[in-house]
Amino acid sequence: MLSIHDNKIISYEVDFQKSRITLHTIAGRRDSNITKIEFNEVLAHVFETQLRGSIILDINTLDVSLFLEHNKELLEKEKEKDYAWPIYYEKLEDLLEHLQHEKYNYYVISASYGLNGWVIAKEYKVYS
Repeated sequence: MLSIHDNKIISYEVDFQKSRITLHTIAGRRDSNITKIEFNEVLAHVFETQLRGSIILDINTLDVSLFLEHNKELLEKEKEKDYAWPIYYEKLEDLLEHLQHEKYNYYVISASYGLNGWVIAKEYKVYS
């Protein structure tokens, strides 16, 4: 897989219809080669600190059980549950069971600067 460490995010696209998120990045200041980071079969995502010049530190693939642990407060908010976000569930255990059964992954985007967050998706690819 291509290295994404220290890649600068130049744009990103969220395609709800195709359940895909694509980050368009470049490596270094002078590199004109665009590297795409594509998340497929996306269920949900949260991006924070979306700043011009955002730089990726790393993307880690974690077990979906950690998604529930890291986002318990968000997942227990009535507003999100009322809108069936990220899906309809009664208890967090039901959500975990669904994510595991459907083979979703928890991708955590860490930043050296700027945009960071997470994506729940079935896969991600890096290509130029």
